Amino acid sequence: MYHTTLGAHRLIYRSRMTHYVKTGLIDHALHVFDEMTQSNCRVFSVDYNRFIGVLVKHSRYDLAEHYYYEMAPQGFSLTPFTYSRFISGLCNVNNFTLIEKLLRDMDRLGSVPDIWAFNIYLNLLCQENSIHYALEVFDRMADKGREPDVVSYTIVIHGLCKAGRFDNAVEIWNGMISKGFRPDTIACTALVVGLCGGGKVDLAYDLVIGEMKGGVEFNNLIYNALISGFCRARRIDKAQAIKLFMKRNGCKPDLVTHNVLLNYCCNEFMLEEAEKLMRQMEKIGMKLDAYSYNGFLKGLCKDNRPEKAYLFMKNMMEPKGLCNVVSFNTIIMACCKGGQTRRAYKLFQEMFQKGILPDVVTFTILIGAFLREGSSDVAKKLLDQMTGMDLLPDRIFYTTIIDHLCKSGKIAMACDMFNDMLEKGITADVVLYNALISGLCRASRVTEAMHLYEEMQTRGCFPDESSFRDTD
Repeated sequence: MYHTTLGAHRLIYRSRMTHYVKTGLIDHALHVFDEMTQSNCRVFSVDYNRFIGVLVKHSRYDLAEHYYYEMAPQGFSLTPFTYSRFISGLCNVNNFTLIEKLLRDMDRLGSVPDIWAFNIYLNLLCQENSIHYALEVFDRMADKGREPDVVSYTIVIHGLCKAGRFDNAVEIWNGMISKGFRPDTIACTALVVGLCGGGKVDLAYDLVIGEMKGGVEFNNLIYNALISGFCRARRIDKAQAIKLFMKRNGCKPDLVTHNVLLNYCCNEFMLEEAEKLMRQMEKIGMKLDAYSYNGFLKGLCKDNRPEKAYLFMKNMMEPKGLCNVVSFNTIIMACCKGGQTRRAYKLFQEMFQKGILPDVVTFTILIGAFLREGSSDVAKKLLDQMTGMDLLPDRIFYTTIIDHLCKSGKIAMACDMFNDMLEKGITADVVLYNALISGLCRASRVTEAMHLYEEMQTRGCFPDESSFRDTD
């Protein structure tokens, strides 16, 4: 009779908790669960599993951890499914310490997370640039009896490409194929976009051409990555061939496809071809965007035709509301390179009149130009204006100023600005290190230059030819 009564009480507790959970009153459910565990009612492993699952679902991870540690001394453990839910939830808050603790506990119990939990953890590791550890987890999956699936391979391939480890990405791809997995569209996209982004367009094409002919449906992202890759390699014939293949396979070239080809024409000074392509785009009802027009502006400016670029912006872009800060920056840059700093400054003033606010790039271009021509008063005025607009300097801005200070012999100010930049969490690149090393060498501060040269390498920034020349 006593046990029957306790069983009835347990059912009442469970019923109350279920009611509170369904109505979203998690704190009330917490109170009832605590009341149940402190009563004479016998609590089972299933009660902890259900309740921890509820806490995880509602992102109450600290409490889930508390009850996890509370259940262990009672000889209870989570089921593989609850462990999987807990691990995937902790991935949302990057709690690597507890995730690893749960995985170790599962090892001791001889259980393995579900594949979807493994994949969520793999994805987090890759997002956090922990690709080395992601590979360890990936390799451990099979050892634990949980074979990776296509999603697992896709995540790792994407992570390796993002880290620039293209050979490893290809190795993982080949391993997936050898195990009989059929890559899907997402897997192909990860490989092609990753390899093409790293300048490995031929390799990307060779690896997926079989899948292309084998029935895997390729999307615009894959085709556009290949077209862009071949355009960057200046192999327009191959890019055009892929565009035709794309159309034949029922994948309609989109705005991105055309913008890639338009950008190629502009970079190669094929401005008449670029204009022809823009007319074709309009003829088929494709609405050109700011990127399309800014690409053409850039082409005109590269061809030293800033005035034509300005008229194009004024007559073609402004009426369509497509003129933006990038448009002005492109023409301002061209004017400054051509020694037309006053004209550039007038364009800067015109931006405000048109309601287009300058950005850090605008100020960097103008301040650099005025410093080079010796107009430090104008540069100072621009710097004050930039500060007044609460625009934060970036690495390129610091490089511009530090390079000028070094060339002007103001090496102490350059060093102070460099340290200020590092304190703000902005990392230096090889160009900036070279500017400062060169300045130190010109100031006969060779020992400091050598220390800086060693420091750049310890920070993971590797020297180029200019670095060696400056330290000779």
